[in-house]
Amino acid sequence: MATSTQTTDLPEISAPHERWPRHIAIIMDGNGRWAQRQGLPRIEGHRHGVASVRRITEESARLKIGQLTLYCLSSENWKRPQHELDFLMHLLEQFLIEERTKIMDEGIRLDVIGRREGIPDSVQREMDKTIELSRNNPGMRLCLAVNYGARAEIVDAMQEIARNVQAGELRPENISEATIDSSLNTVGMVDPDLVVRTAGEMRISNFLLWQISYAEIWVTPRCWPEFREADLHAAIQDFAARDRRFGGLNLDAD
Repeated sequence: MATSTQTTDLPEISAPHERWPRHIAIIMDGNGRWAQRQGLPRIEGHRHGVASVRRITEESARLKIGQLTLYCLSSENWKRPQHELDFLMHLLEQFLIEERTKIMDEGIRLDVIGRREGIPDSVQREMDKTIELSRNNPGMRLCLAVNYGARAEIVDAMQEIARNVQAGELRPENISEATIDSSLNTVGMVDPDLVVRTAGEMRISNFLLWQISYAEIWVTPRCWPEFREADLHAAIQDFAARDRRFGGLNLDAD
């Protein structure tokens, strides 16, 4: 995993666009730690984190990245204090309402992956409204992972496939990677090329385990509330310089 020490004032990305990642997935970590370092309550870290979501979404759309997936709430995060969870749900609902106009103006298509259990009805209504309104938008795909866990996603997919086998609609020997792909939350999406993790953590945290099997990983010590456009540029620039062999050999290398 490469670790970023880049800070600010980076120039525009110099690598040709065809070498950029089509799909960037971000594990947004460090909201609470950032707030504690500032002497603020943890929830203020989440509030400032939403500002980073806006900045990075707008910049990704400006750069014409095909898809941006943001890990907003993992299925393990329900262990947190209830007041913090309530605040996170409030921020998500507020974001969906306040950003709806910009999403439509910029032609962004919204998707949400993860289980619906535990998400307040009011939040689900705003999710569904923005998803439906933006369904045919031609621009960047913005995917929010909410109450998401990759193992749970794979379990759900296996159960769906097993039901199809039991119903006689599918033979076990015909199960393929494509079968599994079509049963995941991310059906119809390209796999991430680049996974960005903030706050210096060197782990995947149950995020898109099937989909990131060949993704490049880029880690920055910056906490999510302090992640800026310059950091996104640095991640893309670093990705573009890598030799991606997908298990093969680059016969042109020295």
